[in-house]
Amino acid sequence: MKAEVDAAKCQGHARCWEICPEVFALDEEGFGSVVDPEVPVELEAKAREAADNCPERAIVLA
Repeated sequence: MKAEVDAAKCQGHARCWEICPEVFALDEEGFGSVVDPEVPVELEAKAREAADNCPERAIVLA
């Protein structure tokens, strides 16, 4: 699975990072980013939970 944060949609709520800091990080302005686009199999459920909790639906998982 690959993860991506749509910077145009992200509003900096940081829910992704709170739920799955192994995959998501915050930039210097507090907006979400991805640590490594390739999500390890053991973190896929947490990455999906983070995506489901994003108010702006800024996380794309493929």
